[in-house]
Amino acid sequence: MDQIVNVDEFQELAKQALPKMYFDFYNGGAEDQHTLKENVEAFRRIMFRPRVLVDVSKIDMSTKILGFPISSPIMIAPTAMHKLAHPQGEIATAKAAAACNTIMIVSFMSTCTIEEVASSCNAVRFLQIYVYKKRDVTAQIVRRAEKAGFKAIVLTVDVPKLGRREADIKNKMISPQLKNFEGLVSTEVRPNEGSGVEAFAASTFDASLSWKDIEWLRSITKLPILVKGLLTREDALKAVEAGVDGIVVSNHGARQLDYSPATITVLEEVVHAVRGRIPVLLDGGVRRGTDVFKALALGAQAVLVGRPIIYGLAAKGEDGVKKVIEMLKNEFEITMALSGCPTIDDITRNHVRTEKERLHSML
Repeated sequence: MDQIVNVDEFQELAKQALPKMYFDFYNGGAEDQHTLKENVEAFRRIMFRPRVLVDVSKIDMSTKILGFPISSPIMIAPTAMHKLAHPQGEIATAKAAAACNTIMIVSFMSTCTIEEVASSCNAVRFLQIYVYKKRDVTAQIVRRAEKAGFKAIVLTVDVPKLGRREADIKNKMISPQLKNFEGLVSTEVRPNEGSGVEAFAASTFDASLSWKDIEWLRSITKLPILVKGLLTREDALKAVEAGVDGIVVSNHGARQLDYSPATITVLEEVVHAVRGRIPVLLDGGVRRGTDVFKALALGAQAVLVGRPIIYGLAAKGEDGVKKVIEMLKNEFEITMALSGCPTIDDITRNHVRTEKERLHSML
């Protein structure tokens, strides 16, 4: 691992380590994969306005999310089926998160049970959920998470249907049986043609889910609820109105609606709508510590990292995940120092210049 100098290099290692079907499953986006590329590219169009002659001899990257302290504003995004990447699955990822003192959002589609992840190490964990047509399945899992000491529920709201992931259709991606659902619902779907994941989603996900269902979720748990998958001011206002505890600006890693905007380009729109009433997090396209800084400058409280975590896990297990988080943290620390920001609170909107502003100044 000594020769790996940035997070992107783990992608190539993961490609070598994984069967094509699984690598394509993690790596791919929807349809033309325009948004997939754009999630990363949009960060590159944001420039810094660094300040100098600031005492940056001590850099403090620590922050709090929903009152829980973490070592830096870099969290682990919910991603499905870690055992396809590594035999230890989510347990390895959870241990790495604990070692790096950050929060892991465990996926509803985890290949280890909620209880296995909870007992693997001591750390703050959130659970990401989908709402199934059989509401009781979701309710049971939420109650189990609460009992196992999870600290928040992250409701993904951008999957009334699964996006068209063409690599999975071509590969006839098989959805394995997920242990969390044993005795509740069969997740092992082998369609005659196309993607098993798509077939499973079509048979289980509740496409009727709407804002009023936030009340239903409130009625079954005392945990804070974050809503993941918002991209507009209008939905941000509805989320605040519905009384949620946080928002994740997300396009599902570009796996749902292609040609939806890169998350970093709509972050400010959501932040302005929310006006500090609840925390706003962001995922999608974070590959560098500079990206973390840009997201914070535009109003995010933290970023969630998805694919790079999976690539680290596939390449080097728990150590790979740790290495990915540490690399991003190191780069973020350097960015803070070189921008003249000794603490997270020092990072302001004045520290970045977006493409829109650049074009505006040319007029």
